[in-house]
Amino acid sequence: MLLHDYFRSSAAYRVRIALNLKGLAYDRHDVMLLENQQRSPEHLALNPQGFVPALEVDGKVLTQSLAIIDWLDARYPEPRLVPADSDARAEALAQALVIGADVHPLNNLRVLRKLKALGVDDAARDDWTRHWIAEGFEALEAMAGNGPFLGGEAPGIADVFLVPQMFNARRFDTPLDAYPKLVRADAAAQEIEAFAAAHPDRVAPK
Repeated sequence: MLLHDYFRSSAAYRVRIALNLKGLAYDRHDVMLLENQQRSPEHLALNPQGFVPALEVDGKVLTQSLAIIDWLDARYPEPRLVPADSDARAEALAQALVIGADVHPLNNLRVLRKLKALGVDDAARDDWTRHWIAEGFEALEAMAGNGPFLGGEAPGIADVFLVPQMFNARRFDTPLDAYPKLVRADAAAQEIEAFAAAHPDRVAPK
């Protein structure tokens, strides 16, 4: 497996966590987003959206973090990240999508670059980022179970999405006191080597 990756990409971070949790060996190819390598002809041939992650496996290229993780769950079902039970599956995916569909897309690099091009200054862009993180975290805190993880006793898809977003929240100095369940789940995840090994500090280019 070859993961086309960027160390600070939330979406790529999710896939690194999932691969690690399933104990799968993979190589990484750094796609330097700040240098626009994601818009190179070579990368666009892999992912026409010009995003990371892209996972080359079994002669195919998989894109979109949720689709990649769903494929991994189907191909390598242990440990399961998306519950098989329909009710639990809907609950776990709803939690994950608070981040994946509603928070992260408003705060990714291309949006922040567009805001800058529109004349929004750095302080206002940081406020924008914190606003959408806080709005999503408020909802996710209300949706979270009694832990230690978002879905219960073991980490699942919601935790895989939460941990990278918590990293982003701290990067942008987002206050977290109002989200004790999220802080608890993040801390529990960081005690697991599969999560810790995927952290941007562990995979950043030297």
